[in-house]
Amino acid sequence: MMTPRLSFTRRALVCAAIALPFAAHAQADYPSKPIRIVVPVPPGGAADTLARLIGDRLTAKWGQPVIVENRAGANGNIGADMVAQAAPDGYTLLVSPPGPLTINKSLYKRLSFDSSTFVPVTVIAANPNVLLVHPKVPAKTLPELVAHAKANPGKLNYASSGAGSTTHLAGELLKQQAGIQATHVPYKGGPPAYADLMSGQVDLMFQGLATAMPQIQDGRLRVLAVGSAKRHPALPDVPTLSELMPGFVSVSWTGMAAPAKTPPAIVAKLQAAIAEGLSDAKGVKGLDVRDLVVNTPAEAARFFREEEQRWGDIIRTQGITLD
Repeated sequence: MMTPRLSFTRRALVCAAIALPFAAHAQADYPSKPIRIVVPVPPGGAADTLARLIGDRLTAKWGQPVIVENRAGANGNIGADMVAQAAPDGYTLLVSPPGPLTINKSLYKRLSFDSSTFVPVTVIAANPNVLLVHPKVPAKTLPELVAHAKANPGKLNYASSGAGSTTHLAGELLKQQAGIQATHVPYKGGPPAYADLMSGQVDLMFQGLATAMPQIQDGRLRVLAVGSAKRHPALPDVPTLSELMPGFVSVSWTGMAAPAKTPPAIVAKLQAAIAEGLSDAKGVKGLDVRDLVVNTPAEAARFFREEEQRWGDIIRTQGITLD
C-alpha cells in the first residue's frame, strides 16, 4: 500500500531529478501566459495556502503570473468541474483536498465530471489524521475506547468537518473495523467541529495532526492513534491505527491535477518546478515541512487510485450518499 511519506527534503530532490529528463522535452514555450490554479474550497485552508505558495514559487521561476482562484461549493465539485472543462494545456490546474479527486465519485450518483480522467501532477502534502478524544472520555488507548464503546452502545458521538470528508469516513472505518456504534455529528467545516470537541460537546474526532498538536501538548485533548502508515516523529510513542487495525490509514492531503489529456511533458515540467520551488520551504509560516510530499505524477496516480478504493469501499459498505 502506497502512502505519502512525511519526510520531504531528500524526497523532493529525488523526485525532481527523476522528472527532469522528461521535462526537458516539454513544450519550449510553456508557460507563455498566466496560469490559473483553481482551489475548490474557501480561502484559508491547507489547499489554499499551498496553492498560493506554489503560485509564488512558479511566478518567481517562470516570470508568468499564477492566479489562485477559490471556487468553493458542492463539496468541491464546482471548482473541480471548472478544471475538468478547461483546455488541457497546463494553464488551468486544480489544487484540492481529497474530495473532488478521489472521494466524491463514490458519494454522488451523478457528477458533471469524471475525477478518474484528471491527470495527476503530484501529491503536495499529506497530514496524518489523528484519533482524538475529549478528556471526559474514560479511555487512554484505542483498545480502551473500543471496550468503552461496546459497553455503552450508541452513547459515543464523533464530529467531522462534513459528510464525505476524510474525518467523517475515518470515523465510519473505525466503527466498521472495531465493531462499535457511534453517532456521526457533521459540521460545516473543521473549525466548528474542533471547537466542540475541545469544549466537550462531542466525544471524539479525527483531525489533522498539524492542527491538533498544540491541544495534544497542553493536555486539552487526548490522542489515541495516528493515521499514518508509520509512527509520526512528532508522536513517537503513539501507535498507528494500522498497528491495531491492519490496513487502517487516514491522511488529510492536498493534490494537484490537470485536465484530461494534458501532455505528459507539461505535467512533468510542473512537478519538477514545484519540487524545486518547495525544496526550501522550511521556515514558511504555518507549514510543517514534514508534511510535504511532492511525489512524481506516477506515484500520485497510484496514490489517488488507492485512496479512491479505500474510501469508496467504506462509502459503499456503510451506505453513505450525498445525493
